[in-house]
Amino acid sequence: MTAHGDDLVATQYLYELWDANWDDGPLGNYTILEHPITKKTPKRIYFTYSTGVHRAGYVDRQKIEADGEIYHGYTMRRLHLAPPEIPQQAKRPSVADLRKAMADAHPDRGGTDEAFIAARARYERARSTDSLRTTRAGHQQEPTEGERVT
Repeated sequence: MTAHGDDLVATQYLYELWDANWDDGPLGNYTILEHPITKKTPKRIYFTYSTGVHRAGYVDRQKIEADGEIYHGYTMRRLHLAPPEIPQQAKRPSVADLRKAMADAHPDRGGTDEAFIAARARYERARSTDSLRTTRAGHQQEPTEGERVT
């Protein structure tokens, strides 16, 4: 809040959804940045960047008020009038859940060939992704049947 004489005026902001891992891909490390609005005219909203160097910028007031957000091309940022919702990544099903779904989709248990093939593909994809993650984390991976030395 800023004081003007005896009146207190609440500071207004433009908001930005920022991913701390933007250079590694969208990992969901989101935070909402607040850029204080310094001045409003009929055509523009002026603000100060809250990150790094505190420099001034402006956006088209009519466009942001009509759409609720605007792409600020100079800085390649999407700015919002209200705090945006933080996106949630869907939780990946576990390999055990996918294995159960594959078993339930088996034709011998009342499933169809197509459903079983699709469930098996999801299971195999998750299993190979899980083993890649384990290998990258530095853990020993069990050798496959063709790699075993007897």
